[in-house]
Amino acid sequence: MNGWVVLLWSFVAALVLIIAGIFGALVVMGRIDLFPEPTSSAAPTPEQTGVIDPTYSVLILNATPDSGLDEQMRDTLINAGWAAATVLASDSASDDFETTTVYYVSAEDEEAAKGLAGVIGGAEVQQSDYYAGQTEDGQKQLTIVIGVDRAASVPETPAP
Repeated sequence: MNGWVVLLWSFVAALVLIIAGIFGALVVMGRIDLFPEPTSSAAPTPEQTGVIDPTYSVLILNATPDSGLDEQMRDTLINAGWAAATVLASDSASDDFETTTVYYVSAEDEEAAKGLAGVIGGAEVQQSDYYAGQTEDGQKQLTIVIGVDRAASVPETPAP
């Protein structure tokens, strides 16, 4: 019986040495890091996407040399839930507006303007009362000015 105990203890000792050797080799090779450095995980900040509110009246002005962009955007809004009677499309007086922009009148309309900008595929959002009064009194309104960033043909700028 003494022989079996010695054999068992030698087997356990060999097993412990093998496991310690494998662990030591992994540490030396860099596969196991005994003291890892803490990494900072930056939590993503939620992006303000706004609120899609089809109760707003929307005026679309095409300020590009391409005709029909206002009607295409009008169709996009009607397909997104706006009533056809509340979406007005027209050409602008100019055809060289830089960036497509959604204008809102008061601060309480900002979230709806951001939501509208998301519906049309992204646009700048700015507060301005320049387009106020284009709808019936008391009707909430947003205005989209389509810029040359959406146009297929960009107007040539004259050389100075």
